[in-house]
Amino acid sequence: MGRSLKSAIKQTKPFKSLREELMLTLVRTAAEFEHQMAQDFKPFNLTTTQYNVLRILRGAGADGLCRNEVGERLVRQVPDVTRLLDRMEEAGLIARERGGADRRYVTTRLTAQGLTLVNKLDAEIETMHERQLGHLSEKQMRELIALLTQMGQSDRDD
Repeated sequence: MGRSLKSAIKQTKPFKSLREELMLTLVRTAAEFEHQMAQDFKPFNLTTTQYNVLRILRGAGADGLCRNEVGERLVRQVPDVTRLLDRMEEAGLIARERGGADRRYVTTRLTAQGLTLVNKLDAEIETMHERQLGHLSEKQMRELIALLTQMGQSDRDD
């Protein structure tokens, strides 16, 4: 990263509009960050979405969450949360338990192994964020968050 989108994708013609350039730059930057994260998680046999689930469940604490609640809190939506949780359960990172009164309600919690892993990853993530965003000032990061939040609201305000 660090070079313009136009040079990164070897585009010789101008973009059709500034909006097009902005959208493509956002998509490209997000894809590059996600690729870097995926590479950083490989040694832990973890995907970025699985890491997100670990963080969500750590935040939920001992109460855990049902499948739907986990799915609603994911940063990136996935089509099949059940299969995602199945794989994580097989890996020993989470445990699921049916409710007493309502057997349809299944609570998902971190296992000790899952909690140890997500806690261990905290330092890795901080290093990753420093590498990706360390060149930005706190003011720039706050401004960017505000702009991105405003962008995200634009299609919902109609």
